[in-house]
Amino acid sequence: MQALLSLSVCLFAGLMLSRLAKLVKLPAVTAYLVAGIIAGPYVLGALNVPGLGFTSMEDIKTYEIIPDVALGFIAFSIGNEFRLSQLKATGKQATVIGIFQAVFTTLLVDAALIGLHFLIPDKLPLPSAIVLGAVASATAPAATLMVVKQYKAKGPLTDILLPIVALDDAVGLMLFAVSFGVAKALIHGQVDIISVVLEPILEVVLSLALGFIMGALFTFFEKFFHSRSKRLAMSVTFVFLTVALSMMEFEIGGVHIAFSSLLVCMMLGTVFCNMCDFSEELMDRVDRWTAPLFILFFVISGAELELSTFKDLLVVCIGVAYILFRSIGKYLGARFSAKAVKCDDHIVKYLGITLLPQAGVALGMALKAETLGEEGVIVTNIILFSVLIYELVGPFLTKVALTKAGEIKPDGAVSARRPDVIEPELRKNKQK
Repeated sequence: MQALLSLSVCLFAGLMLSRLAKLVKLPAVTAYLVAGIIAGPYVLGALNVPGLGFTSMEDIKTYEIIPDVALGFIAFSIGNEFRLSQLKATGKQATVIGIFQAVFTTLLVDAALIGLHFLIPDKLPLPSAIVLGAVASATAPAATLMVVKQYKAKGPLTDILLPIVALDDAVGLMLFAVSFGVAKALIHGQVDIISVVLEPILEVVLSLALGFIMGALFTFFEKFFHSRSKRLAMSVTFVFLTVALSMMEFEIGGVHIAFSSLLVCMMLGTVFCNMCDFSEELMDRVDRWTAPLFILFFVISGAELELSTFKDLLVVCIGVAYILFRSIGKYLGARFSAKAVKCDDHIVKYLGITLLPQAGVALGMALKAETLGEEGVIVTNIILFSVLIYELVGPFLTKVALTKAGEIKPDGAVSARRPDVIEPELRKNKQK
């Protein structure tokens, strides 16, 4: 009962705050995150009333299956943006921009934090500075996708944005693995070539291979059904199964084998949308089914934000430096590379702003960094602080950038109560 009560409180708080957010023209994602903070252990949870919010971080972790599944569906949706017809137009540009801006951001943040290390070596160790640079490359596909869907953004910037976000996280995983290996070498005095070079490459390659296999199987089994409800059920089944398989970890000959659930589910969506001729219709139904799941994901993410990081002035100062240089890196890296590959002026101007949100992938990296010991704890605290800021501000900035680019219209977020919207939809569904 307590679990259901907590989840219902989360959904209700998120939905009601989204109405307030609409009045002040903020994205719904921001409202869901704020609802999570309210339901979290620092506000309602502090009252210790069972079912009224989350009483502790340990309590939140009992619901971790929801964020895992939600991220799987988010990655699956982004994978559906990788249609070959679109990639022919934007694939080369997205690849160049995705790789360049991620590497540029890492190098800029590394340079800034290493310089800060020499000023305060006791407070910011060199291994921590190096790892933070790699974490800076990652973005938050969930927040970006939600803003795009809420406002029905369409145009050249939106078309290139989602593939870049997907590629960005793949590049970020490799940069982090290399930086993490270097940090371990600095701490322990020995370099492990396997963990620095081989394991990150294997993680990316094996994740894409697993996603391809699951996508091919999904497309094969989907054809056995003609009912929309059963096709939807099969879609949900395969996303669940793919997320579960991507959590496998094992060792072969001393080499650690792991998968990225984001990359696996992205490839699942990519293979499906290119092999299945009714994928667009099915994705529309999946989007409707996952709406409450995504709300819970963002509310739980908001509840996980660690407000106690504000107590440490040093963490705040280093966090501000991290946020500042990461933002500069994302903006300039995207701007320079977009200009180099001759993108539209609106892409050159506004793409970097849409890449600022940061959450799930960065938090996952930070948790892995904790295995470094004291240096890793510093990384985690700084990332927790920056994620709090980025998740509250990032979606709003993404909305502003897409609006300035002319890809969000004044009536982009429509109401189901409007007859001029709902009636054409009903007619279209009857024709199907």
